[in-house]
Amino acid sequence: MSRALEGLLVVSLEQAVAAPLATCRLADAGARVIKIERPEGDFGRGYDDVAKGESSYFVWLNRGKESIVLDLRLKADATLLEAIIAKADVLVQNLKPGALEKLGFQRARLRQDYPRLIIASISGFGEDGPSADRKAYDLLIQAEAGLASVTGGPEAPARVGVSIVDIATGLATYEAILEALIIRGRTGEGADLRLSMFDATAELMTVPLLQHEGGKSPKRLGLAHPSIAPYGVFRTRDGVDILISIQSDREWVILARDVLGDVTLAESPDFATNVKRVARRAETDAAVAHVFGQLTAEALIDALTRFDIAFGRVSDMAALSAHKEVRRLTVDTANGPIRYPARAGIALAEGTLPRVPALGEDTEIIRREFGGTTA
Repeated sequence: MSRALEGLLVVSLEQAVAAPLATCRLADAGARVIKIERPEGDFGRGYDDVAKGESSYFVWLNRGKESIVLDLRLKADATLLEAIIAKADVLVQNLKPGALEKLGFQRARLRQDYPRLIIASISGFGEDGPSADRKAYDLLIQAEAGLASVTGGPEAPARVGVSIVDIATGLATYEAILEALIIRGRTGEGADLRLSMFDATAELMTVPLLQHEGGKSPKRLGLAHPSIAPYGVFRTRDGVDILISIQSDREWVILARDVLGDVTLAESPDFATNVKRVARRAETDAAVAHVFGQLTAEALIDALTRFDIAFGRVSDMAALSAHKEVRRLTVDTANGPIRYPARAGIALAEGTLPRVPALGEDTEIIRREFGGTTA
C-alpha cells in the first residue's frame, strides 16, 4: 500500500510535543523524517521512563523517524544541515523565535535559495507581538488562553489531563503543511508557515469566548456540559458512574418517558427544550439521578442501549487499558516493542513496525549520505 507522502523529505529541528507530533503525522503518511537533535537529545526523551525505560511522550511522537545528532554551533554540522535542507521538501522547527536565524538559517534566505521548500515554525505567542520573547509551555498557555478557567469543577480551574495545547498546535501545523504541499503541487512554490501555541488554543476557545461576550460566561461544571442538559454523570445503585448525553428534545422525551418512566416529565412544557432544561438544570439532573440511583449499572446500560440513549462509563486508565475498542499500534524501540493506541485513520502496511530512534542512531549514515564527515 502506497502512502500519500512517500518520496518527500522532512527535516525537523524539534523538541517536546508540538513539532514532533506534526512530523510524526508526516512520517505516518510516508514521508522520510530526519530529526535533528542536540548532543543532549530532545528534552522530551527525559519526561519520564515508564515505556520500557524510555519516555512515554517520546515513543508516542517519534515513530518512523531517523535521528541525527548535530551541534549547529560547529561549521561542519551547520554545513551538513544546509545540505539536508537543500534536498528537503519541508523544514519544521520549534526553536525559540530568532534561534534559527542566529544559527545562520534565515528563513527569508532559505525561501530564496530553495523556493520549493515549505518551512513551518512553531512559537508560543507568535513572533511579532508583545509576548514574542516569552517562553511558552503547554500548561502556561492553558492558563493564559483561558482554557483552565473553563476546565475542572466549581471550586478551582484545572489543567486538561493531556497536553492539549501542544496537541492542537501539532495538528494545526500538520494541517498547514498539507495545505502548503497541495498549493506547491499547483504552483511550484513553497511557503513560510508560522504558527503559535496561543493561536491554536484561542481558536479552541471560540465558543466559551462568544458565550462570555454574549453575556453568558460559561461556568465550570466538572463532568457536565455548560450548554446542554442533561449531559453529565450519574451514579447507579451499585456505585458505577455513567455519563449520558441528550442532544435533542426528542431524545429527552424518550429518556423521560421510557428510561425514567415519567410521562408527566416527558410532556412538561417546563422541560420541553434544552434551553429550559439548562435553566432548570438542578431539577433536570435531580430527576435523572433519582431513577438512575435505583438501578444497577447492568440494568441501566441495558435500558439506555435499548432506547438508543448515548452513554459512557467514566473510565480510568485501567479501564482504558482493557477496553475492547482500543486499537493498538506496535512500535520498535531500542528496549523492545511497545504497543499503544493507534491514531484514527492510520494505514500502515501490514507487517510494518515503525521504529522509535535511539539518540543519534542514524547520524553516521545520514552524514555519509549528505556529504558530511563522519566522526
